[in-house]
Amino acid sequence: MRRRHDPRGTGHGIERLRGRRRRPGEPVEAGGQRGEQSRSGDQPRYETGTTIVGVTASDAVVLAADRRMSLGGRFTANKAVRKVERVHPTAAMAISGAVGPAQRLLDSVRAEASLYASRRGEPLSVPALARTAGHAVTGLPVAPLLGGVDEDGPRVYELDGSGSVLADAYAAGGSGLQVAYGVLERRFEDGLSVEAATETATAAVATASERDTASGNGVTVAVITDDGVAVESRAEAADAGDDAEGVA
Repeated sequence: MRRRHDPRGTGHGIERLRGRRRRPGEPVEAGGQRGEQSRSGDQPRYETGTTIVGVTASDAVVLAADRRMSLGGRFTANKAVRKVERVHPTAAMAISGAVGPAQRLLDSVRAEASLYASRRGEPLSVPALARTAGHAVTGLPVAPLLGGVDEDGPRVYELDGSGSVLADAYAAGGSGLQVAYGVLERRFEDGLSVEAATETATAAVATASERDTASGNGVTVAVITDDGVAVESRAEAADAGDDAEGVA
């Protein structure tokens, strides 16, 4: 994707996707995704450009994401994007997708969780939060991961624009997911400590960043426990060690 300044000063610029002009409102690479019509013409297809990871521990969830925002995976537009955000007292979401829709999704899920708590006097359960997020993301060019902890333990959910909600012990998303899954498959085991889960998640992001041009510039990590959500951004991801060379 190439982008150049619009001399008329409209603020939209002139952008081309596969030889055509971008229509106003069409998703642009954001941390990120590019919207295209599928060959059938029925549903839009999105190419993600980021790496997000979720890992369950014995009593916690760790979400991690790189910090690069790119345009078409070819130009780095921002090197310090925070792609993991708290959306619930004991849950957070890692986003890959178009920035605007992703921000609206975070606001919507956060508002629904807050409204439920104020009306019922107790927080929304993590499975209910996942279903709520699944409805909210339907039709959006966003493919997030949701991680949370409640009285039934830690959970990670994969969500996408079709409205699917899939639970797993670990997950990865974005353009770096194939490399990230290679690290997760090798390192994950049931009952990880928080420290081991954090090392696994950051290693997966770091290794993907070695190979995926749309991922990089450090990592943001959220550690989610029944006490709350702690989010930390690091300029450089942890050293992936042998994984950087062992997965391609």
